[in-house]
Amino acid sequence: MKKRMIGLALLVVIMLVTGGIYMAAGRTPQIITVDGYVGGEKIELLEDEEVQSILEEDYGVKADYSRAGSLDMMTADMDGMDYLFPSSSIAGEYYEDLHGSPEQSEIVLNTPIVLYTHRAVLDAFDSQGLISSSGSSYYIDMTKLVELIQNDTSWADIGLPELYGNISVDTTDPARSNSGNMFAALLANVLNGGQTLTQENLQTILPQLQDIFGKLGYMETSSSDLFSQFLRMGIGAKPVIAGYESQLIEYAALYPDQYETMKDDIVMLYPTPTVWSTHVFIALDANGQVLLNGLLDEDIQRLAWEKHGFRTGNYATVSESSSLTAQGVADTITQVTQVPSYDVMKVIIEQLQ
Repeated sequence: MKKRMIGLALLVVIMLVTGGIYMAAGRTPQIITVDGYVGGEKIELLEDEEVQSILEEDYGVKADYSRAGSLDMMTADMDGMDYLFPSSSIAGEYYEDLHGSPEQSEIVLNTPIVLYTHRAVLDAFDSQGLISSSGSSYYIDMTKLVELIQNDTSWADIGLPELYGNISVDTTDPARSNSGNMFAALLANVLNGGQTLTQENLQTILPQLQDIFGKLGYMETSSSDLFSQFLRMGIGAKPVIAGYESQLIEYAALYPDQYETMKDDIVMLYPTPTVWSTHVFIALDANGQVLLNGLLDEDIQRLAWEKHGFRTGNYATVSESSSLTAQGVADTITQVTQVPSYDVMKVIIEQLQ
């Protein structure tokens, strides 16, 4: 009798455990994996364990990706892809021009174009009257910088004889990558007297743009690769590059020890004016829409700023930069020029290829 009772008790325990497993399995959301193309500057965001946890637990989605330049992805093979995640509204309009309206598209993240340089270059620019400051943030007069570039001013001419050649700004390929494309848009407006370039003045400005970019030689197609080279190769190889504000904020947050060793040398300069890079998520199907909704989650938007440097729709969060590890981050971005229309940028892209 006692053995029978023990056996029955064990059977009940097994049934309860088994039932609990099935109930738990029934409550576990089915995880769908979505595939797409993404700009390299957003890979750390998608690989963030906190971001992945929110996406899987709250939205039942896991983001897989292939890295591609913002403009390159618009002409890439999209078979089996659920989304595209370029870095500008121009890329979104390029998609519509080529393929028609997507299932859904939304601006998910924003970041301004900035210049990255070294302390010695900052001091040299300052001696030429190019630099102003506000708090710990530095600003560079783009009109004066462009004049130096167009006049073939050498680094030696501004007190840096140890640097070879003439003053220039390294950037990604403007015909393939968004940071280069946005820097081209910024230069176009500066060359147009600070006004947003239109079709009316396009043919006057184009030769000047071609001349500036034609002197750069080989250009990277990935913003993340260019930034990485800037950090590793030192002042002699790349004295100044164009990139995203988010890149330094993210690097300092994710790699604080490495940032500590270079923070006194690496300087972020805000161009006056600058342009916004708007990171548009293009959902190609229903699975892509699920990921889009997840990326707009309030907690993910907060993490996108605090750990990855992307300014989001939460103004109170992005205006409080004191909690960031990176130095010199502006509380607000005020001196901004509008990116030229898609029709103008399309011509610029074609002519800079």
